[in-house]
Amino acid sequence: MRIILFFIAFIISIPAKGQKPTDRRLAGLDTFVARVLKEWKAPGVTIAIVEKNKVVYTGGFGYRDLAQKLPVTENTLFAIGSCTKAFTASLIGGLVKEGLVDLDKPIRNYLPELRFNNEYLNDHVTIRDMMTHRTGLPRHDYSWYGSSATRPELLKRIEFQQPTAELREKYQYNNFMFLSQGILLEKLTGKSWETNIQDKIFVPLGMSQTVTSISDMEKSPDHSLAYTLINDSFALNIPYKNIDAMGPAGSINSNAKDMAKWLITWINNGKYNGNEIIPSDHVAQASTIQMAAGAPVSSENPDVQNFGYGLAWTVGSYRGHYRVEHGGGIDGFISSTGFFPTDSIGFFISSSTGYVTSVVRNWICDRILGLNYRDWQKQQRDAFVKTRFAALMQPKPSDTLGRIMNTHPSLALSQYAGKYTNKGYGTIEISLTDSMLQASYNGTKFDLQHKHFNVFRGKPDGVQYQDAQPTELFFQLSKDGKIDQLSTPLQPGVDDIEFTRDIENAALSRAELEKYAGDYQLGPQNIQFVIREETKLFAILPGQPNYELISTGNHEFKLKILDGYKVRFKLDDHGIATEASFIQPNGIFVAKRK
Repeated sequence: MRIILFFIAFIISIPAKGQKPTDRRLAGLDTFVARVLKEWKAPGVTIAIVEKNKVVYTGGFGYRDLAQKLPVTENTLFAIGSCTKAFTASLIGGLVKEGLVDLDKPIRNYLPELRFNNEYLNDHVTIRDMMTHRTGLPRHDYSWYGSSATRPELLKRIEFQQPTAELREKYQYNNFMFLSQGILLEKLTGKSWETNIQDKIFVPLGMSQTVTSISDMEKSPDHSLAYTLINDSFALNIPYKNIDAMGPAGSINSNAKDMAKWLITWINNGKYNGNEIIPSDHVAQASTIQMAAGAPVSSENPDVQNFGYGLAWTVGSYRGHYRVEHGGGIDGFISSTGFFPTDSIGFFISSSTGYVTSVVRNWICDRILGLNYRDWQKQQRDAFVKTRFAALMQPKPSDTLGRIMNTHPSLALSQYAGKYTNKGYGTIEISLTDSMLQASYNGTKFDLQHKHFNVFRGKPDGVQYQDAQPTELFFQLSKDGKIDQLSTPLQPGVDDIEFTRDIENAALSRAELEKYAGDYQLGPQNIQFVIREETKLFAILPGQPNYELISTGNHEFKLKILDGYKVRFKLDDHGIATEASFIQPNGIFVAKRK
């Protein structure tokens, strides 16, 4: 029997720097948050509470920079992640009021550039479907996270992403649908999503410190770093990811002071200081259920329920009070933005690492709503410790589990190197360094270890990924014995994503192509290979289109417009081609130089 010593690692003391609230309902907030931050080893948290048209509390606790001991304030910027979606949806609501769009008309009426995996979706998906996550598409997040692709490039990827449900069959969260709404907004207004949100929301509300990009966030003298918890013992600073292209789905960075104004707008039916910022009809629809989410009810907290999704908000009941809320998580930051419409209370809580946000939010909501005490911190810690203990009790997976021993790759490792592309997911680059294959995808590198045959596995570099399960890559051979494809599981519920090897288009000069050019005889046919535009070789066959040839190395070329067709030249001792073999699915045909 294996004996395991389990312990909770030492606790780092993180003083909760921050001002005390003046509202008596929040008495003890400072000491409570101090304890929570300490027990979770969390660097910092920012908080905004509003009621009707006034601010009850804005402030911060802990540190925005743990190493430098810089405190969180009401002005400290945090990444709010998917809480951004309500901003984007509100801008679309403005277009509805102007008569520029109808939420229930097919998106193709307004944005034909957006195409889905099948024609039924192309014909029937509406803006409301996109706004309520019911298109049938799952997340497909690995396609965009960390990618350098532009918004139009990401939009094109949607056509090649598999759905896992029928249209309106069930709720499935999808960030691409909010990217698409941002592009729709840009098309109909002639202005960027960033300019629209600045002109129509940030400026009217006086959200002067809120920004929409990581680069602008870093320019601020008061912004929080991102952290992740390592080995239950310390918070590790992790880098930000640039997600500007996916901005409409989650790139806003804001603070307690600015978010308080956003909350006041929602609990006042879209108005701020008497001015309409969000159309009242959009507020009404956004805060009522548009799509059932089917979330299970907790036996421990049966009075906390999420019933469904509105327009970029989750709608439910919190201990008998109607609640509209949305979470946001990106690069260590965990945020919660929401309001109680019938109580005219709004809240915003964001922390620079997980676990803290929901505990602090629920404690505050209980106090403001006058509810009986419930120990949310104990519930969360007990669940965490139980899960962590169970994980530690599990025997470490054997390296031989699921592995076929004493096997080898089919080819030399150098033959696996190259770029592999999927139209819905972009490009994975495989390189060989110090006798080890390495995969690079969306800015993340994986050292690959051989598992068996042509299967390799690896996980991202970095201590924050030490507990991650390795990702497997399966390389496949073509009929001619070369690696031409790899597949890897990137989205649950769909087939492994297949990446096809890019043709290595060696840039051959005219002098290098001269050895192949000339007249050849294939049976009764005269075939010519001619050079055009100095660096392009074409095959001219009687009665057929001119075929451009793409070099793939070793005197072999692929026909650009015909998959599976190749030409391989044979050279004499003087380096001049003497014959050209046309390699086709139905055989090999050899043409001799005249």
